Amino acid sequence: MKKVKEVEVKYITLNTALIIGLVALIVGFILGNVYSLYKSGSLGVRQINPSSSSQGVSMDQSGRMLALEREVENNPNNTAAWLELGNLYFDTGKFQDAIQAYSKYLSLNPNNANVWTDLGVMYRRSGNPSEAISSFDKAIELDPQHEQARFNKGIVQFYDLGNRDAALQVWQELIKLNPNFQTTSGQTIKEFVENK
Repeated sequence: MKKVKEVEVKYITLNTALIIGLVALIVGFILGNVYSLYKSGSLGVRQINPSSSSQGVSMDQSGRMLALEREVENNPNNTAAWLELGNLYFDTGKFQDAIQAYSKYLSLNPNNANVWTDLGVMYRRSGNPSEAISSFDKAIELDPQHEQARFNKGIVQFYDLGNRDAALQVWQELIKLNPNFQTTSGQTIKEFVENK
């Protein structure tokens, strides 16, 4: 009878197998994301815009901005993307970028009084009160009942242009529309005007 050579068989433990599997999964996930970013062009170098600040921008907001910027570049007639991009710029203090995004949106959909009002706020914050007034006037033209546009127009007249009479006239019109309109401080428009 022939002698059979014994072979020693080594086994790996279940814990070792799980660790190897987990490491393989993580490496695969990372490589997949890197490849996806490479194919989408997100690994390219972005030029810093010195006219806008990214201070106070969260990672989520920054990522969403990049995705929306890519979307409007690929689909320049996507009004929803332009509006969301403008709102993100508004919320993060990127006034000039918001003005550009809102302006592009309004070139495609000029009848949105709310966007005209937000555009006016951005013009005011960027130091351009005359454009702010024009934007608020356009909002009021589109929607004569637009309370926020009227209130904001009065703010610009009063504080930025130093025209107290024009501001009071705008606010009196707002009082006629809605005497219970509340400012951000919680005052009614009537109380607000009485203190001016």
